[in-house]
Amino acid sequence: MAPAGAQIPPEWASWNEPVGPFRIAGNLYYVGAREVAAYLFETADGLILLDAGFEETVPVIAAAIEELGFRLEDVEILLSSHAHFDHVGGLAELKRLTGATLVASAAEAPLLESGGVEYPFAPVAVDRVLEDGEAVELGGTRLTAMVTAGHTPGCTTWTATVPATDLDALFLCSVSVLPDMDLLTPSTSFPEGRAAAFRRSFERLEALEPDLFLGAHGSFFRLLDKVELLERGAGPANPFVDPELYREHLAAKKEAFEEALAQQLDAKRGTGAN
Repeated sequence: MAPAGAQIPPEWASWNEPVGPFRIAGNLYYVGAREVAAYLFETADGLILLDAGFEETVPVIAAAIEELGFRLEDVEILLSSHAHFDHVGGLAELKRLTGATLVASAAEAPLLESGGVEYPFAPVAVDRVLEDGEAVELGGTRLTAMVTAGHTPGCTTWTATVPATDLDALFLCSVSVLPDMDLLTPSTSFPEGRAAAFRRSFERLEALEPDLFLGAHGSFFRLLDKVELLERGAGPANPFVDPELYREHLAAKKEAFEEALAQQLDAKRGTGAN
């Protein structure tokens, strides 16, 4: 069982509401909940599952996979975006159910195996550790890890060209600054300070031009709005092809980062800290 701290806070309960699985493009499907996202790639050699939501999201993901006509035990590879309990709380149980190989970035692996720090979750063993720029491949589907540190030390944005399409997909980890994040003080995880990591990540992400903008949270890419468009058959042929929203999201998050950084610098000056 996961530690008690891994239970969904009442104010986040809506995050775990099912939305119903659907095909995004090609062999790529959505199998997550309303706000905590999860993605499935179908390949000839098995399934790849990205992110696991809360521990309580596991039944949502399992039901979605089965509703699409796949089998949970055919998941061969588990991937994660970052080691916060709303994205990896279900990894240990999903690994137990599937026997899949868990792959994570080098900076996230210790957090996954320890059960996290700020929001604890069930620890889970990592089978393969990736460095920035390394890829995972199964049955002709290839996902490349881009470490976009800041939100967490090894926050991993995954990129892939969806097979049988000409669409480049990006699964954004997160570039959100949480209220309790110290952007200035150097630490073991952020030797130059967290702000420097965020700046590098924004620079790298701004250089990309994905077709499919997806992410760890449904609200990043307006999941519910786009699901409604799909159900109504309205709007563009594929509403998830939205490069403009990607640029808007990054710009808004960068502005929020700069504001948070300015506030922390002002506070530091006010205390006379060096």
